[in-house]
Amino acid sequence: MLSKIKIMNLYDLEIYKLAREVSKESWSIYEQLNWQDKKIIGYQFISAVDSIGANIAEGFGRFHFLDKNKFSYNARGSLFESIHWIDLLLERNKISLEEGEKIKEKLNKLGVKINNYISSTRNQKLP
Repeated sequence: MLSKIKIMNLYDLEIYKLAREVSKESWSIYEQLNWQDKKIIGYQFISAVDSIGANIAEGFGRFHFLDKNKFSYNARGSLFESIHWIDLLLERNKISLEEGEKIKEKLNKLGVKINNYISSTRNQKLP
């Protein structure tokens, strides 16, 4: 008898869910900015944040663990870029300290989870 194997869905992946949550909250920050701030800093901020989830999704669809991890590394790079943009938004008083700290806390949590995901994926090497 064949056993049923549950195939994991991208939407079940905790790091993807968290990345989408951070994107949603970041969009709220972006929408608050005036048109000039959106053009100068906001576009780069939202692109970096959205890139985290996009890279996780693309890596999820790859077969080989090295290929998967390449996209996870890209996601982690985008995460650090997002923190950079949050720091600039805070420094330039474009968002409140509360908003900045809230999103940075989630980004830091996501960073730990991405690192753990990379480690677990690396441990799934084919023999």
